[in-house]
Amino acid sequence: MTNQGRHPLPPQLKLHSRWLSLAVCLTLALAVWIVFGRTLHYGFVNYDDDFYIYKNPIVTRGLNLHEIVWVLTHDNSLGEWFPLTDISHMSDWQLYGLNAGGHHLTNILLHTATAILLFVTLRKLTGAFGRAAFVAAVFAIHPLRVESVAWVTGRKDVLSGLFFMLALWTWTRYAQKQSREINLKPDTESASWVIDPRRWTPDYFLALIFFGLGLLSKAMLVTLPFLLLLLDYWPLNRLSPSASGTRRSRSQIWAGLILEKVPFLLLSAAVCIITVLTQKHTFLAVQGLTLPWRVSNALLAYTDYLRHMIYPVGLALVYARPGMNLPLWNVSLSALILIGISIGVIVGRRKHPYLLVGWLWYLGMLLPVIDIMQAGDQARADRYTYLPQIGLYVLLTWGVVELCHSWRYRRIALGFAAAVILAGLLVDAYVQTGYWKDNVSLWNRTLACTPECFLAHNNLGVALAEQGKLDEAVQQYNQALELNPDSAYAHNNMGNALVKQGKLPEAIEQFEWALRLNPNYAEACYDLGIALADAGKPDEAIRYYEKALLIKPDDADAHHNLGILLADQGKPEDAIQHFEQVLLIKPDDAEARYNLGGALARQGKLKEAIQNFERALQLRPDYAEVHFNLGIALASEGKVNEAAQHIQQALNLATEQGNTALADFIRNWLKSAPSSLPPPPKS
Repeated sequence: MTNQGRHPLPPQLKLHSRWLSLAVCLTLALAVWIVFGRTLHYGFVNYDDDFYIYKNPIVTRGLNLHEIVWVLTHDNSLGEWFPLTDISHMSDWQLYGLNAGGHHLTNILLHTATAILLFVTLRKLTGAFGRAAFVAAVFAIHPLRVESVAWVTGRKDVLSGLFFMLALWTWTRYAQKQSREINLKPDTESASWVIDPRRWTPDYFLALIFFGLGLLSKAMLVTLPFLLLLLDYWPLNRLSPSASGTRRSRSQIWAGLILEKVPFLLLSAAVCIITVLTQKHTFLAVQGLTLPWRVSNALLAYTDYLRHMIYPVGLALVYARPGMNLPLWNVSLSALILIGISIGVIVGRRKHPYLLVGWLWYLGMLLPVIDIMQAGDQARADRYTYLPQIGLYVLLTWGVVELCHSWRYRRIALGFAAAVILAGLLVDAYVQTGYWKDNVSLWNRTLACTPECFLAHNNLGVALAEQGKLDEAVQQYNQALELNPDSAYAHNNMGNALVKQGKLPEAIEQFEWALRLNPNYAEACYDLGIALADAGKPDEAIRYYEKALLIKPDDADAHHNLGILLADQGKPEDAIQHFEQVLLIKPDDAEARYNLGGALARQGKLKEAIQNFERALQLRPDYAEVHFNLGIALASEGKVNEAAQHIQQALNLATEQGNTALADFIRNWLKSAPSSLPPPPKS
């Protein structure tokens, strides 16, 4: 290959290149830590973190072979398939459990590694040390990265980004080594020179493996084979017959390079098919949107991403989808900007090939998530720019350096400009990260940026309800329903707030509205079951719990509550089945163990009941109710001394915990207990 696009270090710095590279890597790690380190003290957010992580039974069972096989062969509860990301969450749960700081730490480490690999790969691709370092630094601390790193659910981005960089790095090693050693034999007219597996070095297969792992983390990487072709054009320069020493035509070289990517293309095609099959339900959200509308919104999204890259102000977690009447002037202006840039990079491609590569990197990598193709209900999302905008960083960085090439003091000027830009980005990203400290702060910031976002009103209401601010929560739900009256989620959340306010009839009405809007809404069935049980309608509650389990069979809470109602109705056998199901999903659920023991005791199976009570106490030693019921079971088995100890322990715990109802109940029970048991304390 030629040295086009490569700018080696000055001779006086060559001896120090390794130390300089190490310094850059450490600086990148420090910058990432400054921006994102405080997320170690942040919790989970109430937007997808629950479904993907702490309420996901697959994740909360930790890392084991059965669950790994399951996530590889099934989509998740939201109808998505990215098994390696799920496995990473399972690993974190195994290590950290509900400690969100540990999950945040993993995101930080993955992002740091990705930024360092970007620097190493760009330097190897182009030989341009300073430019590679600057691009990696902008990538590492740009405010648009905050969503992917500070949000635990953003794991898809940082994990797939790491494998993406590993694939590029190993591909670069393969391509450069092949260009040096094979030298494209000129006596062969076919394209077999590049697809002969005997010429595929270990780096080729490593790149293919890393690509596959990236696809298992997030399907957005499907465009990587096309990016590899762009890199063949620049900076690898594998398309030039003169550079390769061959007499073949450019079309023959193109054919060979495309055939070389066939294994990568096959992986992309397979993942595209899986994605379409597993995400059918998400397409329902956009069925009413016409293709012209989606094309128009895609044009707006492309230019909005450009604007936020240059001027990262007003960033939010959710951008509300605009109305059906998009401003024609706005769409036209976006189209003109995109067309103008495209014409410019095409015209300048011969002299400045990095312009075309950077621009197509940006446009192409965004295609899977731009509104023409993606199936979500948001207008756009900052996280979608995680890898695509690297192309723009390359375009602008190389372009500015080339533009200033003849300046006498260009090194000083460019160095100063780079320092100012990076300092500004670091401060902005640090401020942006602060909005993620809790749910109220996050959603208030979202509403400040997008006041018409019903989802932000809804989730702010959830956060306020968790703080006990029920009146404020109801106000937010009302605002959400004004913006989107057909939101089943807002109706359901409104119902939960009304339950806490003791307004059961109004709450039941809200749950029923939610189910009319979405009959397969498992959470609404479950919540309606709770409200009906509280309203003294156990038969109706049972019906809705059963419906919830038909929709979501692994809902441990629905199994548990249904088991309690069945036990209260004198159906211990049916109750036992549901308690056992809970323990299959959540083996360490002390309350389920306790209730299972109670149901077994009602059947006269005291030995099994005692075993479950004892297991419940292993999980929760201060569980007063279990101590009391275990004592009764032991007394029935004739183990009076052990029974007396547990009953006394139950009384002590109930008193310490302020559970006066239980304490009084135990004292009254002891008054009529067998004489062999201890008398109630006089106090």
